[in-house]
Amino acid sequence: MTLETDRLILRPWEESDAESLYFYAKDERVGVPAGWQPHTSVENSRQIIKNVLSAPETYAVCLKENNIPIGSVGIMVGDVSALKLPENEGEIGYWIGVPFWGRGLIPEAVRELIRHGFNDLKLQKMWSDYFDGNEKSKRVMEKCGFTYDRTIENFYWSITDEYFTLHVMGLENPFTKK
Repeated sequence: MTLETDRLILRPWEESDAESLYFYAKDERVGVPAGWQPHTSVENSRQIIKNVLSAPETYAVCLKENNIPIGSVGIMVGDVSALKLPENEGEIGYWIGVPFWGRGLIPEAVRELIRHGFNDLKLQKMWSDYFDGNEKSKRVMEKCGFTYDRTIENFYWSITDEYFTLHVMGLENPFTKK
């Protein structure tokens, strides 16, 4: 499935995207605050596309002008989420390459995922979270309507085999009439 916004195409990752992925994901300012290690090579990025970014509801964030990935967004539904959610709830994750910070592109992509999650996937609630100190990620959530729910101390993150303080934010369906 492909989703579109005013400036973006959100599409499935392809192995041919490995070079672009590596270009942005090798920067420690991108992955480390999000809980993953910088990519080490184009082949490393290709393996991550095959093993991680090929998951359902995971999208390459591409500018409409060239359809080249500059980041990633995804919804992890139910117990595949880090929060082990019920099957009718989803957790949104995202990142974008440093040259594109501050342009409002990730909030634009996340808003489209919110629309897709509630309207197309029929989710009842959506969540997002950030590690302590990742203020950029927190700000994206706030811009997209998420509100603080709870803090989890000593949250085990298996990707890096570390413990973090995790701040969780939630969003009720903004498309339902109250």
